[in-house]
Amino acid sequence: MEMVPSEENQFVPKEGVFWSCRQSIFDEMKRISQIQNAAEEPRVLCIIQDTTSAKTVNERLTLNLPASTTLPKLHEDVAHKAGYVNGTFDLVWGNTPDMAPLDHSSEMSLLDSGFEPGGKKNFLQLTDKDGEQPQIASDESGTAESSGLDDSSQERFIGPLPRDGAAGCSGDYSSPSYSYSSILSKSETGYVGLVNQAMTCYLNSLLQTLFMTPEFRNALYNWEFEESEEDPVTSIPFQLQRLFVLLQTSKKRAIETTDVTRSFGWDSSEAWQQHDVQELCRVMFDALEQKWKQTEQADLINQLYQGKLKDYVRCLECGYESWRIDTYLDIPLVIRPFGASQVYGSVEEALQAFIQPETLDGPNQYFCERCKKKCDARKGLRFLHFPYLLTLQLKRFDFDYTTMHRIKLNDRMTFPEELDMSPFIDVEDEKSPQTESCTDSGAENEGSCHSDQMSNDFSTDDCVDEGICLDSTGSAERVLKPKSLLTFELFSVMVHSGSAAGGHYYACIKSFSDGQWYSFNDQHVSKITQDDIRKTYGGSSGSRGYYSGAFASSTNAYMLIYRLKDPSRNAKYLSVDDFPEHIKSLVQKEKESEEQEKRQREIERNTCKIKLFCMHPVKMMMESKLEVHKDKTLREATDMAYKLMELEGVVSLDCCRLVKYDEFHEYLERSYEGEEDTPMGLLLGGVKSSYMFDLLLETRRPEQVFQPYKPGEVMVKVHVVDLKSETIASPISVRAYLNQSITEFKQLIAQATGLSAENMRVVLERCYNDLRLLYVPNKTLKAEGFFRSNKVFVESSESMDHQVAFTDSLLWKLLDRHGNTIRLLVLLPEQSPGTLANRTLCQKVGGDSDVTFEGSKGNRKSVEAILEESTEKLKNLSLQQLQQQQQQQGSSTSDSQKSSDASDFEHIESPNQDADSNSSLCVAADNRELENRIRAAAGGSSGASSDPENHFACEERSDSEVNNDRSTSSVDSDILSSSHSSDTLCNADSGPIQLANGLDSHSITSSRRSKAHEGKKETWDTAEEDSGTDSEYDDNGKSKAEAQYLYFRAEPCSQDDSTWNAQKCLVVHVDKRITLAAFKQNLEPYVGVTSTQFKVFRVYANNQEFESVRLNETLSSFSDDNKITIRLGRALKKGEYRVKVYQLLVNETEPCKFLVDTVFAKGMTVRQSKEELLPQLKEQCKLDLSIDRVRLRKKTWKNPGTVFLDYHVYEEDISISSNWEVFLEVLNEPEKMKSMSQLAVLTRRWSPATMKLGPFQEVILESSSVEELKEKLGEISDIPLENLEFAKGRGTFPCDISVLEIHQDLDWNPKVSTLNVWPLYICDDGAVVFYRHSTEEPMELSEDERNELMKKESSRLLKTGHRVSYSPRKEKALKIYLDGGPAKDLGQD
Repeated sequence: MEMVPSEENQFVPKEGVFWSCRQSIFDEMKRISQIQNAAEEPRVLCIIQDTTSAKTVNERLTLNLPASTTLPKLHEDVAHKAGYVNGTFDLVWGNTPDMAPLDHSSEMSLLDSGFEPGGKKNFLQLTDKDGEQPQIASDESGTAESSGLDDSSQERFIGPLPRDGAAGCSGDYSSPSYSYSSILSKSETGYVGLVNQAMTCYLNSLLQTLFMTPEFRNALYNWEFEESEEDPVTSIPFQLQRLFVLLQTSKKRAIETTDVTRSFGWDSSEAWQQHDVQELCRVMFDALEQKWKQTEQADLINQLYQGKLKDYVRCLECGYESWRIDTYLDIPLVIRPFGASQVYGSVEEALQAFIQPETLDGPNQYFCERCKKKCDARKGLRFLHFPYLLTLQLKRFDFDYTTMHRIKLNDRMTFPEELDMSPFIDVEDEKSPQTESCTDSGAENEGSCHSDQMSNDFSTDDCVDEGICLDSTGSAERVLKPKSLLTFELFSVMVHSGSAAGGHYYACIKSFSDGQWYSFNDQHVSKITQDDIRKTYGGSSGSRGYYSGAFASSTNAYMLIYRLKDPSRNAKYLSVDDFPEHIKSLVQKEKESEEQEKRQREIERNTCKIKLFCMHPVKMMMESKLEVHKDKTLREATDMAYKLMELEGVVSLDCCRLVKYDEFHEYLERSYEGEEDTPMGLLLGGVKSSYMFDLLLETRRPEQVFQPYKPGEVMVKVHVVDLKSETIASPISVRAYLNQSITEFKQLIAQATGLSAENMRVVLERCYNDLRLLYVPNKTLKAEGFFRSNKVFVESSESMDHQVAFTDSLLWKLLDRHGNTIRLLVLLPEQSPGTLANRTLCQKVGGDSDVTFEGSKGNRKSVEAILEESTEKLKNLSLQQLQQQQQQQGSSTSDSQKSSDASDFEHIESPNQDADSNSSLCVAADNRELENRIRAAAGGSSGASSDPENHFACEERSDSEVNNDRSTSSVDSDILSSSHSSDTLCNADSGPIQLANGLDSHSITSSRRSKAHEGKKETWDTAEEDSGTDSEYDDNGKSKAEAQYLYFRAEPCSQDDSTWNAQKCLVVHVDKRITLAAFKQNLEPYVGVTSTQFKVFRVYANNQEFESVRLNETLSSFSDDNKITIRLGRALKKGEYRVKVYQLLVNETEPCKFLVDTVFAKGMTVRQSKEELLPQLKEQCKLDLSIDRVRLRKKTWKNPGTVFLDYHVYEEDISISSNWEVFLEVLNEPEKMKSMSQLAVLTRRWSPATMKLGPFQEVILESSSVEELKEKLGEISDIPLENLEFAKGRGTFPCDISVLEIHQDLDWNPKVSTLNVWPLYICDDGAVVFYRHSTEEPMELSEDERNELMKKESSRLLKTGHRVSYSPRKEKALKIYLDGGPAKDLGQD
């Protein structure tokens, strides 16, 4: 029977092939059918949050499973995706975490277990099982720790690591959850990485290279640290030695380098500085040499890394040679020669160019000592000796003089694995020097054919090694190696990835123990191959491999380190068994430290850390963090919390217990009765990085009994309101159930407060500005909007107040006032002696005469005196005000009104209040009196501020120079805007301030409180919503303060209230819904002038002050203890604008000069504004100007704009706004601009023959015609029109440009006929136009003249600010401090 091979390479009968194929087809059809059925089955979307550790709490796992999936299969899939061992964790519902975990042994499907299919999200939480954190699955299980790549892909990984989750990196790199298990597991390569502190990759690369250098590592191990001679913390060799020991013996994946950098004298800021690895190598070698003086390792760096070369100049006529011997630690190899377009393609080619001599001829001839004249000569370098460890630096960083930027050269440069240096050494010079004086002194030598005649061209200063302090003592002449022994093998390639501005370093290093190449990339170590080394050549390889882009790769070799192939010197790494005794003791010490660290981490992993609060009987509310092991019982945890909160001697331990607490809602969730012996891990739900709740250490008095708190209860803070005294008591805590009715809730409150439930009114404050009267008896608390923590106000009295509508009741008014009153600190202005008596107080009611403050020149009245005097005057006026109100309302005063008139808000007595006085400064009648006073004397009120002159000469003339607004100046940005959206600062999180009677003065700002019944007239806000002006008075002179008042109370500031001077400070309690206008009117008695004669400045952080000018806006943006400064000076009236005036000096270096602040008014003409402005300029700026020789024009930043004509009217012809700025320009002749159709252009002549720009000259055009512009230019310059060329200036005025660039860079003679089209776009006054004679040739400049002119122009443009020079990122010099750190400058911050 003929046999054929099957897929398993077993032979089967030929006729059996048919049946085998048929069966395969049936199996495939069955599989497709199953897939189709699964596609039709509803699926369940599961989103799992891993709450077991801080590193994973923000991670989400998403699974989309068929609805028929069983719970064990769900647990298995979650374990596989999360990287845990199945069975070591629990899954609970995310929205109800208190429910029991899902049963992982049940065979129920997801659909039967309550999961919702159809795209709905099912939230689950992955939690600890029995208080134990889930176990991490091993790499073999193929979970989170496995890479997902084969070994070859891991080994061949090279280059900058991709970001987390990026393709191409192994699982160790892409795992989003970082844990100690990953950093503690050593790399499979057997090597340990170094942690990057921030930008210390350059340090890590060098340290790994030194560690992988056997000769350096062994020598470092042989050095023994003497602790008696030096502090180990600042000893650089000891910290390097310790680091190398850890790199060789540690079981961690990566270790820190902070101890090493600390020994450098660096602080944490150095970790954020990028440095050059070659610079670090030189500086660190220098530091090691300094530390190793007088030790066996004193000459270690020189023995390993130092070579010698000869720097010579040979006369080509007589053969005379002048030379010196230099030492080097590395050889810098140029990649692209200066000015060349070609690059060197290999290290050998660059080395050959390094020693290639240059000929000195022409102006560069060399003065020969033998010929006694200048001769042609040859200058160059010759290698005399190569070090054992040869370091080559590829100079990839260069400076582009075209762009004036640093650049990186990414060109391809090959380097061999074995480098033969014999072609580059000068054997003749080493063996047979020209004269007997040519000897090597160890550092630098100079010699010639005549030893006493050395060319001054080679100063010893030129050969000082910048970063290395070289030993100047002599050393024996080294024996030259035969050429056959000058073969070096590559073992380290330090790679830079990035640009000249920044990048990343890593090292590719070959191990001398096994010949394998490894990539040391910070904490990651992986195997690589020779192909990966070749990929660091740079440039574009052309192959479709690692670099497939058309441009050169930015990842390329930067430093190469070769080792001489000499079996007699090539060392091997010291094994642990061969360590010196002091190193063995160090290994043991580090091992014990690592074990201790491991044990401590284990304890940390099993420690619950949760916020702990305690209402301390003495220290009030305290907060701390309770750290308790998960196996500790509740009783032991209570004892720990008792000691942590320092309750010993204050409260006995028996009177304390721990309860579950929600600090955000101030809600006691539950107590733990009968669970004193339960482990904390079970009570808290396992060890977690953060908990959704807190703990409260509750205390009681010995005679009290703890109340049990059950889940489902809500916390209610009950404030008892006394209508008679108008006080609100401190809260009493009551616990209730959401399913309780209002009637049952009232009974509960009655038991807790002792009030009668029959007449009880309960008001719920659901949120700020939302008061709700609970009047439906059978309604539940849940239906009324109760939550975890609630705040209610209760009142139970037999007064008639409960019979009126809630929003008209005294209770509502009291609560409303309570919730909207804030406490402000007001600093009154300085008052010069004798000025107070001259300041007129605001007009009084009816026939009252003007009230003035009596004072003498020698004495200034205190705030207390002002308060006392104002009190007496206001007492008399309050009676008149009450009578007027009774007449207007036609009814007697209500109880609430009497209560408000008879008592103040918080019953805080004024220091100047008489015992028998029936009212005080803070009574509400004061506010009514102020409003009535202004209303009754509306016509005469304006007289107090009618004088346009400011009589207060002691005040500063310009507040804006000191107080700058957030946008431009001290005035608000839109003074006439009808918008009321001022910068509102909602301090919702600021806590209430406890007042004298226990009232909370809230600082939360929000919209006004909504009324319960719409349609009623709003009587509690003085702001007019439709007002379009910020004036304190309307068009009829009527005060904007409405008949109804808002609460205002002022008292002197005590020393404890503020850091300000108490003599000048007021504490004001005011309803924040009051307008700024009404607030200023209330302040008039304390300031001593009318509200139009002072300004209000709000003080922000860092004592920044901004003026508040929107008089129709409320104080809703203010909060408790905000500071306000009052400054004397005329406030803006309706339609007035504060204007900054600058002088335009077109031909000055600084063309814009600030003059004064002034005020322009709506409807004023330009000429009228000039008439008012000129006396001010004469007085303040000493400018005596004629009104016909000045003009005002628009200012847009630094650019002069539209010229304002005398007959123009502000707001009609000229748009004006607050913070407005204008230019004042002094004219040499009367104004030529007569119409808006004219155009004023600033012109400037460019003279190429002299390379100079002429002064600005203004021309007035009647139209936008180019021909007219040319005619005007011809008139002032005598240039024929056919030879006249012009160009528009660029940038801001004065459009400065270098005289070296103006001739070519501007768009001269544009082909347009009108000025208002592209590319000119000259449509407004103030445009700058340059013009020239087309036949005039530029001046011929020599190179020196051009350079000198370039310097002058750069200096000129830099001063004017019109040329910004390139300023690269400031780099901090790399330094290693041998004395432990840099000297601190006490004068610096």
